[in-house]
Amino acid sequence: MANNSSKYLKPFKNIFVLILVVFAVWMIFFDANSWLIHNELNSDIDELEIEKDFYKNEITKDKKAIKILSTEEGVEQLAREKYYMKKDNEEIFIIEYQDSIANKDKNEQ
Repeated sequence: MANNSSKYLKPFKNIFVLILVVFAVWMIFFDANSWLIHNELNSDIDELEIEKDFYKNEITKDKKAIKILSTEEGVEQLAREKYYMKKDNEEIFIIEYQDSIANKDKNEQ
């Protein structure tokens, strides 16, 4: 039995193998550029890439809205639909259904 355990410990008696194992453990767990820190930074990069894509989509939506609002008809449509403005010679009747009110509340949050 003692012979069996020394069979497994024999490679660790070699100084080069021992240094290699210590170096590998140091680089994986303790170094400033360790494998664990690299994994954490890679996950941060992935999250930031997702956030970047989200903001690119938002910029695209905003550019479309700006393009629409740069015309007189777009401004008038926004004023009528969102702020319920009207011209002097007309009346506006707002008809809302129960399901549209619930959807409107969800969109505003």
